[in-house]
Amino acid sequence: MTSLQDIRAVVTDPKFTYRQRVSALAQLAENLLDPPAVRKQCSDALTNRIICDMYEGHAPYRPRYLLPDYKKVLVNGSSFLEIPPAKDLDDALAFLLIIYSSTPSITGYPVYFGDLDSLLLPYIEGVTDEDLYSKLKRFWISLDRMFPDAFAHTNLSPVYNRVSKMIFKLERELLQVVPNISLKVDPVLTSDEYILDAVKTVFECGKPHFINDVMMKSDLGENYAAVSCYNSLKIGGGAHTLVRINLKATVEAGCGGVESFFEATLPYYLDLTAELMESRIIYLVEESHFFESSWLVTEGLLDLDKFSAMFGIFGLAEAVDILMQQEGIEGTYGHSIAADDLGYRITSFIADWVSKRKMPYCEGNDGYAFLHSQSGIDLDIGVTAGTRIPIGTEPPLIAHLKTVARHHHLFQSGISDVLSFDETAVKNPQAVVDVIRGAFKSGMRDFTFNLDSNDFIRITGYLVRKSDLAKMPAARHGSTFLGAGSVADSHVDQRNVKRVTSAESSPSSSS
Repeated sequence: MTSLQDIRAVVTDPKFTYRQRVSALAQLAENLLDPPAVRKQCSDALTNRIICDMYEGHAPYRPRYLLPDYKKVLVNGSSFLEIPPAKDLDDALAFLLIIYSSTPSITGYPVYFGDLDSLLLPYIEGVTDEDLYSKLKRFWISLDRMFPDAFAHTNLSPVYNRVSKMIFKLERELLQVVPNISLKVDPVLTSDEYILDAVKTVFECGKPHFINDVMMKSDLGENYAAVSCYNSLKIGGGAHTLVRINLKATVEAGCGGVESFFEATLPYYLDLTAELMESRIIYLVEESHFFESSWLVTEGLLDLDKFSAMFGIFGLAEAVDILMQQEGIEGTYGHSIAADDLGYRITSFIADWVSKRKMPYCEGNDGYAFLHSQSGIDLDIGVTAGTRIPIGTEPPLIAHLKTVARHHHLFQSGISDVLSFDETAVKNPQAVVDVIRGAFKSGMRDFTFNLDSNDFIRITGYLVRKSDLAKMPAARHGSTFLGAGSVADSHVDQRNVKRVTSAESSPSSSS
């Protein structure tokens, strides 16, 4: 429960910027209220962190993630903001900054900037490369300075174009934390030249992620985007909430044994997770009236029927290892066929359960939540994000990809694995292109890699700069505080580094 001491601590703490302090005070005020009502069993599971509300706050008054249809407002203008339709590139860039400033999310900043190359392409006819560079550079700097939060995200379309090429050039020059970027990769439409440009950009600044566009469209339709870290949702919609279940803690709460886990323990805690989600969704829609009060809804940039919720899991690796020990079977997740098969049995069971559990106001997925492999928060100590292999125990590249790829098709709203490459990747960039294409052919939904030697550390799905961590406790990006916790407690900077050679072209290759 929030106390006056908590409030005073925020007011007097010199590490906060003004906006960070305002945000922290707002959350403390929200948490003076009672949370949405649930049964005692659910409340106890939340208190014990077997299930987790991601600390979204006691009174949901805005969706966790929302993805406005920015194209509509550029084409039609906005009566609320009193801006006419954009006529040229200057209009489009200025209007987008105005719109972002009025777009809420759980972070207080927009988590989605739009698919920026697609949004801006209609406005660059007749714009020289020199002008495109200068205008886009000012816009790109503005994004980082106005929205200093690494969860703010843009997507790039599968077809190489002038805008995406310029964005990669600016990324390599400016080396900014914001925006996070995902590149949608189509096996036919996306050229090797495009992926190669993106790979070389990762070498410098850790961006972009790579998305399996075919898989995403199959699950979410044509109009989807990745936001925040790896959270894939429908444009014009979003996610009311993200509630997750700690699979490690779930196993520890059971009475022991694999069959007991599947027959009793796991279904019990899945049901409590769903109950917590329901309570938060109903409060958002029926009590705080977000969808009746937001100009984004009244002007058609958001549609309640395109929203769903995210049913997250984490701690799969530890859950598998504990169950293996209870059964007296040798092997650990990522290093044993038996353990990996058990892990897939767990995720398949959960996927089937979630697909049958109706949820309120989730018409964006036909009345059901989206399953999500949650990529962790800074408070996760001794438990691994999502379905990942524990940090520092990752096997060689091909074995690593084979272990995790089998889970990806189950998680419509996102799943992630972060690979750390050494300088052999820089010497063999085309080999990285081949690895990405091979990974997608083998069923991966999202491919992300770090280069061990640059200034950026990929935390859960967002980036922090090592140079910013050195400035702590002061930090301009609020997300740097979260990253510092993950580096200190979860050692995300100590992932096993992998070599990349021209022979390693796909997960289906021999390791």
